[in-house]
Amino acid sequence: MTSQEPVVYVNGEWFPLSQARVPVLDRGFLYGDGIFETFRVYRRTFFRMEDHLDRLYRSAEAIDLSCPLPRKELAGQLIRTVEKNPWDEAIVRLTLSRGVQEHGLRIQPSASPTLVLFARAHQPPARECYANGIGVSLFPDSAARLPGIPFQIKSCNYLSQIRLREIAAREGFFEALLMKGDGTLTETTTCNLFLVQDEVLKTPALGPWVLAGVTRKVVLEIALKLALRVVEGECREKDLLDSNEAFLTNTGVEILPLTRAGTRAIGSGKPGRLTLRLRDEFAKIVEAEIQKC
Repeated sequence: MTSQEPVVYVNGEWFPLSQARVPVLDRGFLYGDGIFETFRVYRRTFFRMEDHLDRLYRSAEAIDLSCPLPRKELAGQLIRTVEKNPWDEAIVRLTLSRGVQEHGLRIQPSASPTLVLFARAHQPPARECYANGIGVSLFPDSAARLPGIPFQIKSCNYLSQIRLREIAAREGFFEALLMKGDGTLTETTTCNLFLVQDEVLKTPALGPWVLAGVTRKVVLEIALKLALRVVEGECREKDLLDSNEAFLTNTGVEILPLTRAGTRAIGSGKPGRLTLRLRDEFAKIVEAEIQKC
């Protein structure tokens, strides 16, 4: 093992990435029976770890999955994951599956969950994506909907999102934006959506098909501080096309300008003034919180 090979946590032990293994009969591998969480690390310090852990435990409770570590110990292992790896700017992925059990879909109480933690260097979208904005292709949200699994659960079953993201990429778009049958927009395969119309910040309300994004939460905190008018509710395709500006949010991209939907430009077709201001304010919050740690 070289000093640069990633070190991975698997069920209480640390391994070089090339030696880390998960059993073939693990239900996460067989059925996607598990959940995950993605953390952002700035200068070797976690940003909003507690918010991510809150969401992890909500997801676990929703599918009757127990975490093998108490919360404080899990936080400590996350920190050790960063300490054991070489990157200052990183993404840490936590995967929790139901573990190994006999074949069959029924959950057996004897199954012991599998917990995996690994880090990688943070690789944001290309600079031109922030300078010029990105485009989305619209899809019906039924194309990504798995019956019985609300988007509030960060499920390991990402097949629908993978397919939609791939189709969008082949059509020349950065992301796939999901739209319900009644014309209301929900989210993209990995991001929350925000629109700006006449100085009003709009975002789809949380619900079964909109994830409670951590970056989304931070943006709403910033909006409150700036005394912006915020509407959490219905956002329709027409609202997007008529908006002055728009952007996407998630842990990895932070705040990403959205300037095109299908063949239509959004606003001026360039990143908007409020989007850029929110990006600046987000960077200030990150810096302030990292400085405290």
